[in-house]
Amino acid sequence: MIADADDWRSRDLAVLWHPCTQMREHYLDSGPDTLPLVPIERGDGAWLVGRDGRRYLDAVSSWWTNLFGHAEPRIGAAIAKQAGRLEQVILAGFSHQPAVELAERLLAIAPREAGRAALSKVFYADNGSAGVEVALKMAFHWFRNRGEPRRTKFIALENGYHGETLGALAVGDVPLYRRVYAPLLAECLFAPSPDAYLAAPGQSPAQCAQRAADALQALLERHGGEVCALILEPLVQCAGGMRMHDPLYLRRVRELCDAHGVLLIADEIAVGFGRTGSLFACEQAPPARQGGLPGIQPDLLCLSKGLTGGFLPLAAVLATQAIYDGFLDDSRERAFLHSHSYTGNPLACAAALASLAIFESDQVLAHNRATAGRMAALAAPLAAHRHVADLRQAGMVVAFELTRDGDRRTPFDPALRVGLRAYRAALERGVVLRPLGDILYWMPPYCVDEAQLQLLAEVTRAAIDEATGCV
Repeated sequence: MIADADDWRSRDLAVLWHPCTQMREHYLDSGPDTLPLVPIERGDGAWLVGRDGRRYLDAVSSWWTNLFGHAEPRIGAAIAKQAGRLEQVILAGFSHQPAVELAERLLAIAPREAGRAALSKVFYADNGSAGVEVALKMAFHWFRNRGEPRRTKFIALENGYHGETLGALAVGDVPLYRRVYAPLLAECLFAPSPDAYLAAPGQSPAQCAQRAADALQALLERHGGEVCALILEPLVQCAGGMRMHDPLYLRRVRELCDAHGVLLIADEIAVGFGRTGSLFACEQAPPARQGGLPGIQPDLLCLSKGLTGGFLPLAAVLATQAIYDGFLDDSRERAFLHSHSYTGNPLACAAALASLAIFESDQVLAHNRATAGRMAALAAPLAAHRHVADLRQAGMVVAFELTRDGDRRTPFDPALRVGLRAYRAALERGVVLRPLGDILYWMPPYCVDEAQLQLLAEVTRAAIDEATGCV
């Protein structure tokens, strides 16, 4: 047991290298670049409880993973029960009940589109980046097996993010993550983002999406025969600053991929499982024709984060039967030989099954839509803040774009570290608001209640005031 905060901090810094962190910031005792290191003892619903007893509202769902609150007893009990039966078994040549049941459940709830063969096979991985790697390799290899070796390129969106392994980085366009490793990355074609924040004066989000889709069409007309797949984050480019786009873009992308024989990969790692108001963001695309059903169906669907309710690492890639059939052959070289040691781990699958059961028993989506309405009402006054350039929302994701005097053309000088200042100010008031640059966002667990939402709104205003008070 670590005795006190100072002892704990010393021991941590002596042995741990934290993710997504400039570690020097943890060694500083004061100054604008100081990043607090907070020891957490336990979780309790929407709260994280520190070793000193302080409570922190987890407004970012612990990197967007936690759905129903920390230490949710039903998921914990499912893991404990499975641990007493089977904790791990190789999935090559073996099988087990949780992996099969979870695959059945995921395929049953996956996005469907009239006239299109359903997603019918599940391949497991252990995290979002690994899931993206699986989908990219499947797409490339499928075309190779079909005798189309020219299709070696991918199309991704500007400002998109799909993970930090080399394949996932290659289809990402956030410079902070990509720039250093660019010499190692495979070639990718980047299409303009449909990001509504980029709309020209007087242009609606739908018009912005249409313009981006037209640019994508031109790109495919030039390179379609070289492209195996297009990958995108439906509705929200999360790590790119919670930038959001009109769902019209999803419909156009589906049609363009079909027209050019390109596979569509939907990265719903962050936005799946109810975050945007529907179970999957793909379901919000407008109908293909008047009177038709809304939603698109990708050829490959990547899931992770909330898949297990935030309890254990697990990813799933859902594929069509046609893609699966493209690997059936006498030759092992034509098989999909990707693997990792914990593929389809029984404990993680049990957690995911328990999470999906909560969706069925607790009317989660209806509850989320009501919560999103309260979040919209509480966030609305902040749109008038002097330094808020944009307030945007997709379901239970709300983002605040901070700029100098609210002018989209004049972002804050990065040296001011406005986002970090806001983070520290919120932490001191008991709320975790981990920024994306100078963008603050709310993505709380679904169990967040009215009092917690009120606190979140009050602390966000105070944090913005304090962070921008130096300007």
